[in-house]
Amino acid sequence: MTAAPTPRLTDTTALARNRARARDEALFLHRAAAEDMQDRLLLVKRSFTSPALVTPFPALWEAVAPGATLAAPEEVLALEPGAHDLVIHAMALHWAADPVGQLIQSRRALRPDGLFMSCLFGGQTLAELRATLAQAEAEVTGGLSPRVAPMGEIRDLGALLQRAGFALPVADSLTLTASYETPLHLMRDLRAMGEGNALDARLRRPTRRAVFTRAAEIYAEHFAGPDGRITATFEILFLLGWAPDESQPKPLRPGSASTRLADALNTFEMPLKE
Repeated sequence: MTAAPTPRLTDTTALARNRARARDEALFLHRAAAEDMQDRLLLVKRSFTSPALVTPFPALWEAVAPGATLAAPEEVLALEPGAHDLVIHAMALHWAADPVGQLIQSRRALRPDGLFMSCLFGGQTLAELRATLAQAEAEVTGGLSPRVAPMGEIRDLGALLQRAGFALPVADSLTLTASYETPLHLMRDLRAMGEGNALDARLRRPTRRAVFTRAAEIYAEHFAGPDGRITATFEILFLLGWAPDESQPKPLRPGSASTRLADALNTFEMPLKE
């Protein structure tokens, strides 16, 4: 009895084609993420001498980690184990078929007490477009087809850092909004960013024009501003974790405290009834 093949999330050939067609002037979200990443690195009081950068757009991201070893965001990362004190995984993890595998490989590439940082699109990204396309397609065709890659929520991705073996994990987010004349202009911009539909289960024939016409009507009805332009939400998640090392702070054992919290706060402690 032959086992059924595991479904693929991403059509890697289509994804590579989409990224190859990306235009530099359309990568404004990458630039915003890169600026934020640089600010976060400045808060880390450490100099990094052997950084590595995993990204589909190295020319844009090289300024964040000058002289970094470059690696494409492929299933197997071309990074030498234990060779780096900093690994940045930039705006690619949301397309990974195995995000935990990408995190584990990044951790293995770090020296003890090395820093991992990543940014990717989060679950609130394109919430308006996803809702309007789903409603329009259901109304017009009576069904749904995959159009936007599933993106993780911040609490789930923080847990993935722990699963991958990182110490002191941190996850937070940055939400940006952009306005467009119509949903068609938004979708054109997504293609120019290299973020077109590359799902393996995507519809392989042209979508009916009526679906996009109805989607534009729904979008304008629910997500248009006073000027008639529609808004689009982009959530960028930032992940940070450290390769484990004995020098890092560790939580105390439960019950090992030598001072009562009430004494530290100079307040009265009310005992609970049994």
